Amino acid sequence: MSNYVIITDSSCDLPDRLVRELELEVLPLAFIMDGRTYRNYPDNREMSPEDFYGRQKDGLMATTNAVNVGEASDAMEAVLKQDKDVLVLGFSSGLSTTYNSFKIAADELAEKYPSRRIYTVDTLCASLGQGMFVYQAAKMRQEGKSIEEVRDWAEANKLRQCHWFTVNDLFFLKKGGRVSAATAVVGTMLQIKPVMHVDNEGHLIKADTARGRKASLKALVDKVGELAENPASQVMFISHSDCLADAQYVADEIKKRFGAREIIINSIGPVIGAHTGPGCVALFFTGTHR
Repeated sequence: MSNYVIITDSSCDLPDRLVRELELEVLPLAFIMDGRTYRNYPDNREMSPEDFYGRQKDGLMATTNAVNVGEASDAMEAVLKQDKDVLVLGFSSGLSTTYNSFKIAADELAEKYPSRRIYTVDTLCASLGQGMFVYQAAKMRQEGKSIEEVRDWAEANKLRQCHWFTVNDLFFLKKGGRVSAATAVVGTMLQIKPVMHVDNEGHLIKADTARGRKASLKALVDKVGELAENPASQVMFISHSDCLADAQYVADEIKKRFGAREIIINSIGPVIGAHTGPGCVALFFTGTHR
């Protein structure tokens, strides 16, 4: 049994069954809605995605908090006290200060636990893209790979984790500063949908546009043909914000056109969903590059 634990945060959007199966430690991020703070646990114990998106559709907005140094330190120290080493795979530093909190905490704990190995990796990933990356690393751990082998693989392969997504409502992207007010108004009138991805710096950027919802979903599938490495042998991931039918459509099209060993679908959690709103579909796979 490997004597180390992989820690990540709940922006990874992994299903609870995989968190338990892969023996991961997931630090829940916080979100605030209607004046109350909730924790985004993988088992959705404090608020389900259905409830969250229902509230958004009723006009309630949510804000989010990154993990602070104290929270990161507590999560890591709980493992270290069990005489186990720690590998952190954290939320993209291009989108949150969560990873920086893990890094500061790791540096402080290294002095307190000099005999333990404590490593952190900035995944430059988000949502189930981060989840896919953690899944791959955890599978390597289960196969008996050492903490250094998994860390080195993560650093060498993180820029091959492809993130492509589209949204149905530009309002939330406008609120987050991802598109201008004029773009949101004109795009909504003309049914123009952005096709976006996470770049090599871990930032969300607009890559293309599509006319209509179905075209934007097909554009996601097209990216598999452009970028994926051996798609038929991959486990791919799709996350969605209260639009399972659209996520399933993307999965079916991928299987029809390219094949895939498995496609795992899960909801986008409230921490990411606060910024995408309902109607987001995101596709994640391993490519030759992002």
